Amino acid sequence: MQVKVDVESQPDEYDQRLIDNGLDIFNASKAGPDNARDLWVMARESEGNLLGGLKGRTFYDWLFIDWLWVSPAARGQGLGAKLLAKAEQEAQQRKCVGAYVDTFSFQAPDFYLQKGYEEFGRIAGLPPGHFCIWLKKSFQVLPT
Repeated sequence: MQVKVDVESQPDEYDQRLIDNGLDIFNASKAGPDNARDLWVMARESEGNLLGGLKGRTFYDWLFIDWLWVSPAARGQGLGAKLLAKAEQEAQQRKCVGAYVDTFSFQAPDFYLQKGYEEFGRIAGLPPGHFCIWLKKSFQVLPT
């Protein structure tokens, strides 16, 4: 069999789904169903304007925090803490045992450390002159 390997900047949707589904099937065969669900937490003014948000995903009983953003006008008022607390609360309702996140050294590692997260890994020079830092937090099991 002759194989051609190329870089594609925009593979078609069918091929993307084929790869995604193939990986999901393999992972499920080894680790069971992931029960993946997106988690969005939004903060809005009374007029509906977005002030901040958190995008995460729960799977394999963990919350992964993709990103947490607070608008410059709303920073320093505890909104990030409220977004994180709401996401953690929902993750626990979904029976998650913990949460993890990666952040750059110039972003929010101290914020997560203050919220009970602990560092478990880092890459120097990602991005250049900084670090990419991974943090995690275990949840107390809620009574059922």
